Amino acid sequence: MKAYVTGASGFIGSHVVRVLRDAGWEVVETFVDLGDRPGLEREMDGCDAVFHLAALYAFRGDPAEFVRVNVDGTRNVLAAAREAGVRRIVHTSSCATCGPVAGRQATEEDAAPDWELTVPYKATKIAGERVALEAAADGLDVVVVNPTTPVGEGDWAPTPTGKMVRGVATGRYRAYLAGTGVNLVDVRDVARGHLLAFERGRAGERYLLGGEDMTLRDAFALIAAVAGRRPPRLHVPYGVARAAAATRILNRHEVALARLPMYFSSEKARRELGYEPGPPRVAVERAVAELLERPRRGRNEVGAA
Repeated sequence: MKAYVTGASGFIGSHVVRVLRDAGWEVVETFVDLGDRPGLEREMDGCDAVFHLAALYAFRGDPAEFVRVNVDGTRNVLAAAREAGVRRIVHTSSCATCGPVAGRQATEEDAAPDWELTVPYKATKIAGERVALEAAADGLDVVVVNPTTPVGEGDWAPTPTGKMVRGVATGRYRAYLAGTGVNLVDVRDVARGHLLAFERGRAGERYLLGGEDMTLRDAFALIAAVAGRRPPRLHVPYGVARAAAATRILNRHEVALARLPMYFSSEKARRELGYEPGPPRVAVERAVAELLERPRRGRNEVGAA
């Protein structure tokens, strides 16, 4: 089997490449700008699958660039795959398109709350996913996977999740946002979930690839314990965080996304794909061990995931 992986040098992408190669696949990971459709077609020639992971994952930046990468880029990848005759495309979306939902875990049947749609990352991931699902409805074999909050080694950029781990593990975060939470998952499990989606997923369906729901307080305590530090003890009420975001002390997009606990169910992926994530602690251990080999210094921050 042969696959082209977009975003192969990224956090999740590098793990997907490793999983595919371990399974005996030939992997093409040449960088091509997502605006270069002929270049994408050339790299996809002869491929059985495309794993589309390239995306702009950040809470700062030009909104037009988010559209160019996350929406128009997805459209170009799918068009190139169709032209190249690729058998199946696995499109990496985000749990952000499925929720969160107040009072319970969100599922693939849910959608993001309206107030989060002003965040460029969130709005464009939803739009990019819509492009993928529309292509599936038009006959292209596309399966969508929705990772929650992956953690582990190799988050070099780092992603916003990697910044959270770094902030707690190095003692930069001295406080946490009260009332919110995350679904932590081992990035290796997410990568394996991509292969399972190719092998067993149904075209036009979404599959949440998550792990364990944890309050932000508990997530920070886990990271701190692994790093041998005292956890952040000051809790910041959401109203205070909103006021801080209004004065640009905190990032307003991150605060908007932390209004509800970000809890998700992976039951559908377990049932249909055979997805079985392990405990996130082992991934946190790998992430912290790697991080502490490259310590960085910075000012104290409040963590909002």
